Amino acid sequence: MAEELTPETPEETEEQAIKQRKNGLYPGVSDELAENMKSGWADTELHDLAPIAQADKTAARRAALSARFPGERLVIPAGNLKTRSNDTEYAFRASTEYAYLTGDQTQDGVLVLEPTADGHEATIYLLPRSDRENGEFWLDGQGELWVGRRHSLTEAEQLLGIPAKDVRELADALKEATGPVRAVRGHDAGIEAALTDKVTAERDEELRVHLSEARLVKDAFEIAELEKACASTARGFEDVVKVLDKAEATSERYIEGTFFLRARVEGNDIGYGSICAAGPHATTLHWVRNDGDVRPGDLLLLDAGVETTELYTADITRTLPINGRYTEIQRKIYDAVYEAQEAGIAAVKPGAAYRDFHDAAQRVLTEKLVEWGLVEGPVERVLELGLQRRWTLHGTGHMLGMDVHDCAAARTEKYVDTTLEPGMCLTVEPGLYFQADDLTVPEEYRGIGVRIEDDILVTEDGNRNLSDALPRRAEEVEAWMAALKG
Repeated sequence: MAEELTPETPEETEEQAIKQRKNGLYPGVSDELAENMKSGWADTELHDLAPIAQADKTAARRAALSARFPGERLVIPAGNLKTRSNDTEYAFRASTEYAYLTGDQTQDGVLVLEPTADGHEATIYLLPRSDRENGEFWLDGQGELWVGRRHSLTEAEQLLGIPAKDVRELADALKEATGPVRAVRGHDAGIEAALTDKVTAERDEELRVHLSEARLVKDAFEIAELEKACASTARGFEDVVKVLDKAEATSERYIEGTFFLRARVEGNDIGYGSICAAGPHATTLHWVRNDGDVRPGDLLLLDAGVETTELYTADITRTLPINGRYTEIQRKIYDAVYEAQEAGIAAVKPGAAYRDFHDAAQRVLTEKLVEWGLVEGPVERVLELGLQRRWTLHGTGHMLGMDVHDCAAARTEKYVDTTLEPGMCLTVEPGLYFQADDLTVPEEYRGIGVRIEDDILVTEDGNRNLSDALPRRAEEVEAWMAALKG
């Protein structure tokens, strides 16, 4: 990784327009070099750009937001880079609210909706192309020659369909603003500081909740993105099955890296930390250390999702026999979870209560636990007391979209206490987890964890499984694995 140019002394640093790294190998920039770097560059401005694919969708979303908060200034930041270590940063991912309303994903961007007599005027504040006069483009760590070209403000306007201005002027403008203001917090400390005397926690939370609830029903663009995410994720699972022998020779990290390659080639990233849990690690719900052994005869619980370039993620889980065949006890537990998932998926339909799919799946799992003698019935008693949760642990699903746990800030009455509508997308993911140290179950159960998860779209007449490219029945899983391994 290259080092940025650096002045030699603190005094020289203060004189520089661009702050640079300490302890660099160059003592500074000569006047002659600075002048030389200003000229001799071709004009690279892009013209006649077509709007992004979702420009009409983002415009409709902004219009709906405007109607909900008339007469109020609304401020939605993308967020800033976050330091990983010293002077290196994590890969940037724009805030969901900002990307949902603009289609833009650049760091430091801010969408502002200024109230007008008949609604709002939207402006997107962005970093313009890095300056060639003051040397920013080659001296600054975020300059064009270091991290790549940014769109000009004119280009951004053409792509996004929103007037664009320099974000470096926004904080001062917001300090002078009058009238009611709402902002999405937690992404841009500088913007929040500029608004500190103009916003309230209650008003800002109401904006965040509204933007979460606005995503409960997906439009056609979003559904297409989720379909794309599921298709890529299915290919990622196939990739993993093909290299299980290499994972056996190394660790769960090989599985993680294999899936990540598919996510980066076909999408933006993984939608969340991949859970590559082999053997008893499958009983840890969010096992993301992924540093354990991969052994023949054990199960692999793979919970992973590709995030598309437009930031929509899949969330799929399969529990696979590492050697390609389930043992008798593994098959028994797997089939119980499959039966529970079938009941849960069948309960997903328009007009049904959101909780119905969870209740249906939990009932099946509880019936199995009672049948196996692991908990004393009757089933109704177990469900009333929640005793099955020792082994089922988690809820049976959640909303899905730009966030893996999408719409999380929505009001309870609009989420878990609502009824399902066409366009909603949710996961159905029952599981059974028998901890390695659980002395209440027979030894043969201990260390086995099974989860099956699919992404289900509510349709006008029922539902559609967006992730049905991956088999779920035990015998189909075995046949699929055998075919992939040749």
